[in-house]
Amino acid sequence: MTALPAREDLIQRRPEGLYCPPGDFYIDPWRPVARAVITHAHADHCREGHGAYLAHRDAEGLMRSRVGPDMVFHGLAYGEPLQLGEVTISLHPAGHVLGSAQVRVEHRGEVWVVSGDYFVSGAGDANTTCAPFEPVRCDVFITEATFALPIYRWAPQTEVLAEMRAWWADCAAQGKHALLMGYSLGKAQRLVAGLATRDAPGPLLVHAAVARLNDTYRAAGIALPEVGTVTPETHFKALRGALVIAPPAVQNSRWAKALGPHSDAFASGWMRLRGARRRRSVDRGFVFSDHADWPGLLSAIRSTGAQRVIVTHGDEGALVRYLGELGLQAQTFATEYGDEGEGGEA
Repeated sequence: MTALPAREDLIQRRPEGLYCPPGDFYIDPWRPVARAVITHAHADHCREGHGAYLAHRDAEGLMRSRVGPDMVFHGLAYGEPLQLGEVTISLHPAGHVLGSAQVRVEHRGEVWVVSGDYFVSGAGDANTTCAPFEPVRCDVFITEATFALPIYRWAPQTEVLAEMRAWWADCAAQGKHALLMGYSLGKAQRLVAGLATRDAPGPLLVHAAVARLNDTYRAAGIALPEVGTVTPETHFKALRGALVIAPPAVQNSRWAKALGPHSDAFASGWMRLRGARRRRSVDRGFVFSDHADWPGLLSAIRSTGAQRVIVTHGDEGALVRYLGELGLQAQTFATEYGDEGEGGEA
């Protein structure tokens, strides 16, 4: 009997990015291509220079602000199928940021899913600023591994938000403002949603970069609280106990010094590492991430039912070894997704 030829991988790593030959498209390519399917609008996954972009429809505003207003864009709803070449693709919620999506690709009965970046909520602890992660059954799962070490385990975000609120109240009691730094896209909106409450210790303001993205979220139907924006005319001496949410780049800048007496903090999953707060040189570090922790990664992988798992960007080696011990076929894809270190968006 003549052996059948081995089936070609449905998604392959090429110099431009992750490529689907029977569909003739790339997923989150890092070099310019004719047709790109984008999982979400963070800069390392959504880059300039592609001929056409396909993504979830809620990501359009964010992507146009990133790439330019003249981009060729095709938007899909979650779960909406689309035929591309010989494959059917659909997008499914990743729980990471507005419009973030896993990409499901089906060809001749075989299903692959590319996760992009994702966040798995605990029970009763959902991220209200985007659709929650949805497990998708597949044969092969390509997963991120940003926090793929057992040390990374997140407390419920409601608990972390309560810690932030207590720190803010303590700053106000001392006659100081509170500067809370986190990535402008995704992280900042979760912070605004969780901290701009009626019982807040003082006024909440945001950096102009955060305000622009908040407007994009609201335009997509996300009910973010209305908060103030810091401008050159903002008089911090006239305010008492303000909380200011801003991107990490403002740390120790003239912009930050204009706040007057204040305490600063950084919100990131990297704050789980001993020494990370010291290296960031902040007064407080809050473990608060838009990515899945170790239990979340394992839960997501189990929920797919995949027997083959391909691991990208992060602590790939530890996850691959662990999955191999579970009897799964595990390997890595080397990718060029961006800054996953302590200064990144995680």
